[in-house]
Amino acid sequence: MTFLNNLLESSQLPFFTAVILGLLTAISPCPLLTNITAVGFISKKVDKPRAVFLRGLFYAFGRVVSYSVLGFILIAVLRKGGDVFNIQNFVGQAGETVLGPVLIVMGLFMLLGHLLPLPKFGFKGVDESKFNGRLNSGLGSFLLGMLFALAFCPTSGMLYFGMLIPMSMGATGGYFLPIAFGLASSLPILLIAYILAFSINRLGVAVGKMKLFQVWFNRIVALLFIVAGILKTFMEF
Repeated sequence: MTFLNNLLESSQLPFFTAVILGLLTAISPCPLLTNITAVGFISKKVDKPRAVFLRGLFYAFGRVVSYSVLGFILIAVLRKGGDVFNIQNFVGQAGETVLGPVLIVMGLFMLLGHLLPLPKFGFKGVDESKFNGRLNSGLGSFLLGMLFALAFCPTSGMLYFGMLIPMSMGATGGYFLPIAFGLASSLPILLIAYILAFSINRLGVAVGKMKLFQVWFNRIVALLFIVAGILKTFMEF
């Protein structure tokens, strides 16, 4: 993190600065809980590293969409002489309030979804070998990326609202900077998820217990979502 801070202080290029701010957002201690949860969700298909990579792309795209749409609005407001404080306050509070309950619900679906009569959604629970449900698809990763991007903590809020948006307002091509920020904020998470899935896949193949690994890893991820949701809800209230 010290290396990135030094790069940030010496950077004269807005695009490069946006990338550094995104990386700092991803590795800062503040969003650690959501990052761990995201890694677990993206790498759930440990038997298929390619699927992990694709889910990671959907997750990154979700973050880019959230940061970009919000950034477009904020930059336009600032360029017209408006104040973004109310928008920042609303987004921060709404994201933190919604995040906890959503994580709990998603965790319960992943853990107990196979017990529910949901044939029209094609959902299968953690004991199935294949996940055809929308919650576990690229769409689920995309929506998770959107949600986690909007769950601003003090550090990510300062980097995004306090540094990226003011810089974007005055920069040529400033509307593209939130896109770079969103992509950079996803890179460390995607890298860790892919390495984790690849490593567990190799281990499972080595011991001949890949299916068992998959079942228990999915259960752990579901419990991770529930615990993270409870912690987020408790911290909020």
